[in-house]
Amino acid sequence: MTSPATGCDGAGPGGSAPSGGATGPDPAKRTTVVVFGWGNASRGDDGLGPLLLARIEALGLSHVTAIEDFQLQLEHALDLDGADLALFVDASVAAPSPFAFFETTARLGLTHTSHAMAPEAVLDVYGRVMGMVAPPAFVLAIRGEAFELGTGLAPAAEAGLEAAWAFIEPLIAAPSLDGWRAAVTPGTDAAGGVD
Repeated sequence: MTSPATGCDGAGPGGSAPSGGATGPDPAKRTTVVVFGWGNASRGDDGLGPLLLARIEALGLSHVTAIEDFQLQLEHALDLDGADLALFVDASVAAPSPFAFFETTARLGLTHTSHAMAPEAVLDVYGRVMGMVAPPAFVLAIRGEAFELGTGLAPAAEAGLEAAWAFIEPLIAAPSLDGWRAAVTPGTDAAGGVD
């Protein structure tokens, strides 16, 4: 499900022509963000990504495009076009409690999640298809522990969701690459930050 906060007619977020990730942000325009939230709410804590994404989407910010799916796919690479920053939100059994926030980069074949593609693979596909470096990308991995079919969020996951929301809301409302880099949680990276 793709739901940009503004109506897009093939143009980039905000109605402007797509700039591509490699060109960098134009100082005269607002930093645009594409947020991917994936998971399955029918599997307990696996629904953390979509639940946080729904809160981001409810803000109604014109500079944010929210994309929800059960898992990341090759096609999601195209959703990066025109964005200045990308955020990937998912549940993780490997993240410290309550969450980890870290910058990531394109890597071929990195499959450290239970989903079809890892964020790093989506970034790699973008570079291969578009012939450009993907926009700077970050992962918000919310600690999850219970992924059984037919269960709701565990109490610890609910607390993690609240903590992650309090953390990410100001970063989404006023996004900047420097601000996001300064907010990275200590001791986390693509190797250890997600499951």
